[in-house]
Amino acid sequence: MKLVNNKMKKIVRLSLNVCLTMVAALSPFSQAIAAKSIKSFVNDDDRFMALRDAAMHDDTGAAQAHAAALGNYGIPSYVDYYVLRTKIVSASATEVKAFLSKYEGSAIADRLRNDWLLVLGRRADWQNFDVQYPQFVVADDTQLKCYALLSRAVKQQKVATEARALLIAPRDYADGCYSLVTYLFENGQFTEADLWEQMRMAAENSAMPLAQRLGKLLNIPEKSLTQAIEKPGKLLKKAPAAGKLAHALYLIALGRAAKVDPEDAADTLSRYSAQFSATERSQGWAQIALQAAQKLRPEALGYWQRAEGATLSQEGYQWRVRTALREGDWRLVKSAINAMPAGLKSDSAWVYWYGRSLMMEGKNEEAQALFASIADQMHFYGQLALEERGQKIGVPVAINPISMEELVPVANNPNLQRALKFYAMNLRFEGTREWNWELRKMTERQHLAAAELARQNNLLDRMVSTSDRTKGEMDFSQRYPTPFNDSMYKTTQALGMDMAWVYGLIRQESRFVMHAKSHVGASGLMQLMPATARYVAKKIGLGNLLPQQVNEIDTNIALGTNYLNMVLTDLGGSQALASAAYNAGPGRPRAWRASLTRPVEGAIFAETIPFSETRGYVKNVLSNATYYAALFEKKPQSLKARLGVVVPKGMSAADAELP
Repeated sequence: MKLVNNKMKKIVRLSLNVCLTMVAALSPFSQAIAAKSIKSFVNDDDRFMALRDAAMHDDTGAAQAHAAALGNYGIPSYVDYYVLRTKIVSASATEVKAFLSKYEGSAIADRLRNDWLLVLGRRADWQNFDVQYPQFVVADDTQLKCYALLSRAVKQQKVATEARALLIAPRDYADGCYSLVTYLFENGQFTEADLWEQMRMAAENSAMPLAQRLGKLLNIPEKSLTQAIEKPGKLLKKAPAAGKLAHALYLIALGRAAKVDPEDAADTLSRYSAQFSATERSQGWAQIALQAAQKLRPEALGYWQRAEGATLSQEGYQWRVRTALREGDWRLVKSAINAMPAGLKSDSAWVYWYGRSLMMEGKNEEAQALFASIADQMHFYGQLALEERGQKIGVPVAINPISMEELVPVANNPNLQRALKFYAMNLRFEGTREWNWELRKMTERQHLAAAELARQNNLLDRMVSTSDRTKGEMDFSQRYPTPFNDSMYKTTQALGMDMAWVYGLIRQESRFVMHAKSHVGASGLMQLMPATARYVAKKIGLGNLLPQQVNEIDTNIALGTNYLNMVLTDLGGSQALASAAYNAGPGRPRAWRASLTRPVEGAIFAETIPFSETRGYVKNVLSNATYYAALFEKKPQSLKARLGVVVPKGMSAADAELP
């Protein structure tokens, strides 16, 4: 019977493939009829989802068939977009411009313009590109920024300085940025030094496609380049060969080897130090220092001191400061921040730490001016700066509630209605695109009204994100909501947990999306991994936990809060360490704490977490928790007190003596 079923399934699949092939060759009207014969749809929304899926798979025939049957669909712009998207490479300029003209000013027109600009850039069709690019509103595509600079360079404009500022994240490059680098070098705007700086970034980020392209421009034998980046140990077994190219590759190999063992790489560089120029030695130490710093090795401080004068990547500049913070070298903190590019130096994190370095020198007036410049910003470093100014973190004065007169026009806004339609269909990407597009045109009061609309439609993540945008009037009931309060209070009280902290974590984890699912499989309000959920369920006596139960509100809160309590106990009651453990697993924070040579402020611990995701996560969770505590306790709070002091294992916080 099983064999017969398998044969039948094969016949059905073959028949379906034949039908689909026929559909692709039919007229739009005939395609619709054929599509209906293949699959019946419950309603037009169901068919629209099929159209979207066809577009995602570049299936022009199926897309046209579905679109033909959606002639009266309520969102015609997306029907047209999905069809055009499948053939954007072959579409004529007339066809694309007709779409842009028809839907000009809409989010989906801007999306199509993005798609078409990529095609125009690849074709080097600068005439059309230069007309369309200034009309691209979102303008968040790194590759298009590269094409825009390339277009100007082709016209003999000098763009090298702008290109250097843009080309700092090799994993975002793709064709546009590769072409820009090549053109600038071949036409004299980039030097070999520029290419080697890009090569070091490529090696640092394991961006082999970029390294291979640079290798061709620098005439590096492919075998030699591959060995330096992918098998550095083999190259480092012997002394560096003579010559500039050999030295450069040797230093690249040292940086790659340091990813595994910084001390061994340092020993190798020391052994052959005399064979390198002073500039080469500095560059070698900088590459080793970065890897040692990211591994939280105390030796990194000495490596950075030997790297004086080296050209650093964005990560290099920041990790030099982080190393100095961990080791308490405030003089290096100051000089390392001073050496940063202007755009990086102005980041609130480095404004704060520069102010702290000035305080260590007794320059309180200068420090206070820096703290004042960021103290009104509603984030981790804004809060810390506020405390340095002698104030605590409180809740803003309550705003005038949004009136019905303010809410009605926002609720009737067609773009927001379209966004709500997408959210109802669980098309969150499209919904967020439409929602954010409309927010660009709104006043702060309208933002608050839109946030209220999101609340009424149980879109708490949209409510939080929308309300977060206001700077004048702030509604903390929108920014820091407390849904499921009964369940949360009951669970946290039973465990003796800080409810403000748990809410702060949920706000960061899921923004209160009940059925949120991460790319790694974490689910629910508290984003629990399946294995963690099963482990905690057994520990607290929930027995045989079914997968679907993890998303149930009470169960998710119980499991997540119990797990958070477990890691808090394991890590000595430090919310900073426990927050890191919730995101990265408990083993990593234990190792990060074990690497400490002295007690450090919780803020320093947070800033020096090696994983960028976890670093941002811990800052956001504890910043959130501080605001929630101010709401719950109705009095100002201290983020610094919440962060506390992180001490090496075996030492108590009482033993820590910090300035």
